Amino acid sequence: MTATTTAIATAETTSTSPTPVPEHHPLLVVGAGLGGLTLARVLALHGVRCTVLDLDPARDARPQGGMLDLHEDAAQRALREAGLYEEFRRLVQPGGEATRVLDRHATVHHADDAEGGRPEVHRAALRDLLLDSLPAGTVRWGAKVTAVTALGDGRHGVALADGTRLTTGLLVGADGAWSRVRPLLSDAVPAYTGISFVEADLTDADRRHPRAAALVGSGLLFALDQGKGFLAHREPGARLHTCVALRCPAGLLDTLDLADPAAARRQVLAHFDGWDADLCSLLADGDGPLVARLIHALPAGHRWERVPGVTLLGDAAHLMSPFAGEGANLAMLDGAELATALLAHPDDPEHALTTYETVLFPRSERSARESAESLELCFGPEGAGPRQAGAAGGASAVADGRISTFRHR
Repeated sequence: MTATTTAIATAETTSTSPTPVPEHHPLLVVGAGLGGLTLARVLALHGVRCTVLDLDPARDARPQGGMLDLHEDAAQRALREAGLYEEFRRLVQPGGEATRVLDRHATVHHADDAEGGRPEVHRAALRDLLLDSLPAGTVRWGAKVTAVTALGDGRHGVALADGTRLTTGLLVGADGAWSRVRPLLSDAVPAYTGISFVEADLTDADRRHPRAAALVGSGLLFALDQGKGFLAHREPGARLHTCVALRCPAGLLDTLDLADPAAARRQVLAHFDGWDADLCSLLADGDGPLVARLIHALPAGHRWERVPGVTLLGDAAHLMSPFAGEGANLAMLDGAELATALLAHPDDPEHALTTYETVLFPRSERSARESAESLELCFGPEGAGPRQAGAAGGASAVADGRISTFRHR
């Protein structure tokens, strides 16, 4: 056979090769965040397997955010359903519920060191707890979803970046703010809330930054005034994590030279002329690179008509600003309740999804409205320097609206 005929034969073989049959998974979850993992864990506890897709190449591919306060009626309830409550208690940060509300001069207007039923745990430790509780192979790392399509009769197709094609009879979008699954159900897209964060860390703070460490204390600090402020939290290992918050146009962060952290710090601190030097040191003395984030939210009351074979949970369903402390809590509760509904109706998934969404919609609407109100309390034109907030009981509201998470995927 000549080289030419060999090439033709090869081309003919290639052109007539059958298209690979897509992998079928009865239950496919997109997103290995806290909500998707809680869903997978509760199902596995009752002998039901699912496959969880995540775009990260490995579980430790990137940092997993900061501290979370877990509410008794939400995340703690979900952890009980998942059979992980006692393990979770061993992860709690001592003193993490302490809260201080200050003004721009670092005068304390509200301080509370009491334990209030919202223990603090680091997101990474909580995620590891959930991951370690799952059967081997449940999470498929490096599985970046590029497209989802409806195939009819409640079935859906999922395309991955590596060319893999999957099908499923039940698709759950647990893939965060910019969900690939949400467009199957809703045209809603997250909108900028008007608040931007610039995040920084102080490491080994008790030794290297004792004044800042004393200012923040063992838990969370808010210093807010005139549409801006500092939100700082103590993390394990004597690390202080600070979000510098600004009410500003979305384009402001684009002007920061993040490749030059020292210059970017000066740019941000120019907005805090006259503020206490120790407060400013939370950013000025930060270690390593800065992270800039726009805070987005879906419309309060976001919901959709029932579409066979697909639903959402967590930020994919009800992204809100972090000022009600509900993001991770609702995601985990969503996951546990969806699992419970599916287990209660194993032969009727549509009944299960209807049951789940009937509770999901009003609950998430209440939390989204609370979050929006807390944002205005903190950063609105009439809102909340701590002196005025304290007079109206607002300092307590700010303290109760503790930052739940700064990570929006």
